Amino acid sequence: MASSNERGPRHFSMIREFHLADVFTLANGFLGAAAVLAFMRFMIDRRSPFFWLGTALLPVALVMDALDGRIARRRGVASPLGQELDSLADVVSFGVAPAAMAFAVGLRGGWDALLLIYFVGCGISRLARYNVSAYAAASASAKVTAFEGFPIPSSLLLVALMAVLAATGRWQDHLPFGAISFAGLTLHPLALIFGLHGSAMISKTLRIPKP
Repeated sequence: MASSNERGPRHFSMIREFHLADVFTLANGFLGAAAVLAFMRFMIDRRSPFFWLGTALLPVALVMDALDGRIARRRGVASPLGQELDSLADVVSFGVAPAAMAFAVGLRGGWDALLLIYFVGCGISRLARYNVSAYAAASASAKVTAFEGFPIPSSLLLVALMAVLAATGRWQDHLPFGAISFAGLTLHPLALIFGLHGSAMISKTLRIPKP
């Protein structure tokens, strides 16, 4: 009879391998996904509590993102799986969720949508580049000492801006700078901030010291 060590993989074996830090990482992703759903619900029935719920969840996701790294380093359990989980969770919480929030705020023109998609794409690319750099540094027994471009959690600056606009009534049909139309599509100039922020995330010349 085969011993327990000789048996094949058990059900949920991957989940059993998660460390405490991974639980916080997943919490980050869960909060980001919940925020997206809250913004979607706001778009359906215009009940503002759902908008503010989604907004409030994103800073909490940032706390989870900070804690997972601290816990992993303190417990000495950093792993490639944990790093990939962290990047995937960050894409949801600090890439997709802010874009969904911007759409809920009123950036719904055709050009707005393209800029928001570009912003999310830049976030994905930025995280992929960071992972590659981290792997290279680990192979060389070095340490990544600076971020190339804005780290993706910096998108909470955009979240804060949109929250202020919503709180002061400068959203929906009253967005700052109005709207312009060209090539059959609508652009709210405010959406350009997302394009600029996305470009800053993938910049190779902008270097920010890593704490």
